[in-house]
Amino acid sequence: MTAIVDPGVVAAVAEAHRREWAFVLAATVRVTGDIDLGEECVQDAYARALSAWASTGVPANPGAWLTTVARRRALDLKRRDATARRAAPLLVDDDPVPGPDDQLGDRPDISDDRLRLVFTCCHPALSPDARVALTLRLMCGLTTGEVARAFLVPESTMAARISRAKKKITAARIPYRVPDLAELPARVGAVLDVVHLLFTTGHSAPIGEDLVRRDLVERALDLTRMLRNLLPGDADVAGLLALILLTDARRDARTGDDGRLLLLADQDRARWDRAAITEGAALVREALRRRPPGRFALMAAIAAVHDQAPRYADTDWNEIVALYDLLVQLWPSPVVALNRAAAFGLAHGPSAGLAALDALAEEPQLAGYAYLPAARADFLSRLGHTDQARMAYTEALLLTENAVERDFLTDRLAQLDP
Repeated sequence: MTAIVDPGVVAAVAEAHRREWAFVLAATVRVTGDIDLGEECVQDAYARALSAWASTGVPANPGAWLTTVARRRALDLKRRDATARRAAPLLVDDDPVPGPDDQLGDRPDISDDRLRLVFTCCHPALSPDARVALTLRLMCGLTTGEVARAFLVPESTMAARISRAKKKITAARIPYRVPDLAELPARVGAVLDVVHLLFTTGHSAPIGEDLVRRDLVERALDLTRMLRNLLPGDADVAGLLALILLTDARRDARTGDDGRLLLLADQDRARWDRAAITEGAALVREALRRRPPGRFALMAAIAAVHDQAPRYADTDWNEIVALYDLLVQLWPSPVVALNRAAAFGLAHGPSAGLAALDALAEEPQLAGYAYLPAARADFLSRLGHTDQARMAYTEALLLTENAVERDFLTDRLAQLDP
């Protein structure tokens, strides 16, 4: 007979998983020196919490309770299998390992442990795909199946990819530590790249029935807030947090009650999250104090111009184009150039925008990017070039796999019919 677990306890364990997973795993891996063994011990601690908390109640500090149980389990397993563990390659850790009872009192300061884990996940020796996969798996606690769905690959493929990345960490003796001050700027950039990609994937899901993958957006926001707490003086961290807050502030207004996509011009700005906009705007000002400003600060400044316009008609497109001009110089990405071209057309008219977009037609990285033909179709429609607009919308539809975006493009295509 299956025992019935109190729903309140289940909810508490789920919340502890969302909030404390990285905290617990980072401290446990510090003891094990082995990522797989650390994961095994942490998963066991969460399983034990379901029964223990049902009997004793949810502890005041769930993270400390889970960390204590996971680390004690790790020490037991290491003692039981000491010979095999001595023969296995372990993570390089330059600092002394904390004792087993460090987690019994109030939540300790283990910021270095979480930093160790995130910098290990995002080490430049790993491929970009492996960095994102490991960050989702280890820092966010997603299952291998969930990571696979985020990458749109079979679960077996993702399992092999994560396994190879873990083996490379140990075989290459990638250090489980925070980089030295001389290395830190470059290494922080790799971490922020991963978190930014995680956010953009959630903000406009590449496939599926929903426009937004809320789980990925919230994971990215949680990670960035954690980095902000750990690196409060880093302007790039402040810029990325500002970008996420200012962009995600519009989430609830991006679709109507019928689930249809709404562009900025059609959104109800009363539904925007004003608290997030206020927080994001303050972070933008902080990030822009650095000279020259970083790319996340510039992208956040663009988002702030949108968010602070009382109406769509009040949007300062010239300022947005000027910010994109700076961003293109700092980060010469085809996608940035595309966004700049779209903004240029809104500032100077559809003919100018169409010319700017057509100049990007030969960019190989944009060949399968649906937003290029979609932007062309919009400008062509405004100019009255209906047949060409119809062809561009059809091309965009062929490249789009998100259901909400497909419905939007289908509606726009239908509006072109006589």
